[in-house]
Amino acid sequence: MTDFRLPLGSLVESFVDYITDTFGFIFDFIRALFAGAYDGVEILLGAPPFWAIMLVLGVLAFGIRGWKFAVGTIVGLLVILGVDQWDNAMDTLALVLVASVLAIALSVPLGILAAKSTLASNIIRPVLDFMQTMPAFVYLIPALILFRIGVVPGIVATIIFAMAPGVRLTELGIRSVDKEVVEAGQAFGASPWRILRQIQLPLATPTIMAGINQVIMLSLSMVVISGLVGAGGLGAQVIASLNRIDIALGFEAGLAVVILAIFLDRITASLGSSESAGFFGSLRRVLRARRVTDAAASAPRTASAPQPSRV
Repeated sequence: MTDFRLPLGSLVESFVDYITDTFGFIFDFIRALFAGAYDGVEILLGAPPFWAIMLVLGVLAFGIRGWKFAVGTIVGLLVILGVDQWDNAMDTLALVLVASVLAIALSVPLGILAAKSTLASNIIRPVLDFMQTMPAFVYLIPALILFRIGVVPGIVATIIFAMAPGVRLTELGIRSVDKEVVEAGQAFGASPWRILRQIQLPLATPTIMAGINQVIMLSLSMVVISGLVGAGGLGAQVIASLNRIDIALGFEAGLAVVILAIFLDRITASLGSSESAGFFGSLRRVLRARRVTDAAASAPRTASAPQPSRV
């Protein structure tokens, strides 16, 4: 054994210290922005009475997946209420929504860029590999240093951890669009932006929604881990149950996480499906059929070729 040792950890530590000292005001602004967004969503979910939130989520479940899923949603929410985890569940749901929206807002444009540019794809792919293979707990260390203890480092770590599948599946969906369809749009003189908006994104929607579904699921799993840095919610309850070896509290908090995960998974999976069972899916199919009918009715009619006369 030699005494030679690569000072990689010290270099990273020095870099983080430099970033903190030089750009501290930027991180303070981001911290205030993320904390404000979280507080707004938390008030939206926590201020109304529990039955109002249950009603809204039940109506949403009925509109997207039908009455069976709506009943299951109400039963699951009643179980969360019955084990006295309602406020913690709403805090966790608020954190998941904020982190997921931010992760999706970053991952989908990056996926489009990677699909349009081979150079960008070659640069983004190893970064995503690094983000996915790095242990989740490691994200909490720089986030805690840059944004201090609280909900914001949990949001930041969740965004970094969860956005990789959104980028990958967005790129995959756009690259999987039939090239002949794209060439047909180009032949009619459509601009690249119009081809992306009216051809590639609609055809890639199921794959993109699968990526969004994975972003939300990873966000929920990371939110629980974020309880280690004071993010609160169900994650804090799980950490408390570990510290006290409280099996009852751990089971109740874990069950609440599972119920939220099932609800979010089924909702996002149905939004990406072309044949949704709920009212919204039926309405979407009716509107789609009406658009096709209107397009066929407004299409120019070509004159039929003259039939040869019989002698």
